[in-house]
Amino acid sequence: MTLEQVMTLLEVSKKSPIHMQVLFNVLMGLRRSEIIGVKYSDVDYINRTLKVQRQLGRKLGLRKEDVAPKTYTKQEIGLKTPSSYRVLPIPDYVFEAILEERKTYELRRNRKGKEFQDLDYICCSSYGRPRSKDYHWPYYKELLSQNNLSNVTWHHLRSTFCTILLKNDFNPKAVSKLMGHAKEIITVDVYGDRRNMIADGVEELQPFLDEVLPGHEEEIDTSSEEFLIDPDEFIGKTRI
Repeated sequence: MTLEQVMTLLEVSKKSPIHMQVLFNVLMGLRRSEIIGVKYSDVDYINRTLKVQRQLGRKLGLRKEDVAPKTYTKQEIGLKTPSSYRVLPIPDYVFEAILEERKTYELRRNRKGKEFQDLDYICCSSYGRPRSKDYHWPYYKELLSQNNLSNVTWHHLRSTFCTILLKNDFNPKAVSKLMGHAKEIITVDVYGDRRNMIADGVEELQPFLDEVLPGHEEEIDTSSEEFLIDPDEFIGKTRI
């Protein structure tokens, strides 16, 4: 997508049920199963970070008759790899959206009473129930078609997040940590080869990068074994 299209998607998704899912994907690079598993308790409101520590899916060996209806594929399960467990800085734009979504969550919980399932999921139904991993699909396709946006797959939004960082010379190891990849070589081989996706639009994307990821000129210190990400140095303040 061009800069204008990315901005359009962020804006028009505000009126859809998948706004938070769009933000977690294109501005933080979360996988779709990780997105629907994010809870408000995963947010560090002081340091403005998000702990990615679960995904929703189907547990191996689980039978449908052993769980409540419509929850068979919405079980809390472990992440893809050990490196998928990570702490991410939250851009201001996303952080503010989380706060607004929390207000809606609290309002619905108070209004619906016992009918509301207080499971703490950020991306949930009006009754607090978790979303399925494909819930976003019809709404996303509609947003693309109604706003003349490129027919980019949902996963390619996450891919674009990674590719933009690599294209603008972020440390590959740092990007690998953000994406939750098991090895740095995965980040470079899979997403580095896709740099030509935006090669012709670097100048147009640059203002967007400066807004969402200011200070990217500074090299990120990855010498530590744990590799802690400083949101002020890496993400900075989002002013979209």
